[in-house]
Amino acid sequence: MYLYRGVIVEYVTAVPHPRTEAAESGRPAKSGRRSLGIALLLGAAGAAVALLASRQEWCSGVASVAGGDLPLTARGSDVTGVPAALAVVGLAALVAVFAVRKAGRLLVSALLALSGAGAVAAAVLGADDSSALDEKAAQASGDAAATIDTLSHTAWPYVAAGGGALILIAGILAVIYGAAWPSMGGRYERSGAPRPRKQKAVDPDRPEDLWKALDRGEDPTGA
Repeated sequence: MYLYRGVIVEYVTAVPHPRTEAAESGRPAKSGRRSLGIALLLGAAGAAVALLASRQEWCSGVASVAGGDLPLTARGSDVTGVPAALAVVGLAALVAVFAVRKAGRLLVSALLALSGAGAVAAAVLGADDSSALDEKAAQASGDAAATIDTLSHTAWPYVAAGGGALILIAGILAVIYGAAWPSMGGRYERSGAPRPRKQKAVDPDRPEDLWKALDRGEDPTGA
């Protein structure tokens, strides 16, 4: 409100609502925390599933040897060690995401996603692989040309692929939302705010110090 040529003019300035500003400013932080929790859960669960599935039986069959038929089985680690190895790499990348920033965080997040994709591809390709059983049959019979009969496969390779898919999703979340996630050493770094200056002790024998203390609102007597 002001007076202009004898006329009172009133104007209203738009003031942003504090609740609206708080809600808008809190959305990125809330989405960052949610994506962080989901990525950690999916990445850790995916690595655990891939490692567990690699230790299970993936295929089985019967080899013909001199003494008769010999049943043989092959675990996931016998067929291919790639899913388990990439699960470990993905788990390490998931932890390393919090130790780096900016471009480094983006690269580690991409490595996390690629680890998951590689684990999926290796598990799917190994689902129908019988080379591990053929090698066991050759060792058991002493014939390098020996093969496996009545070959059967289990669902564990696809379980390992599912674990790799979880790692892949965690990596995608890290690529998209990783910039808003906290860093491991952020709390120990110096902030941009200026440090408070320490006030000199007031010398009661110097009148100028007494006046400066009074100007600052301090009690120069120290009582």
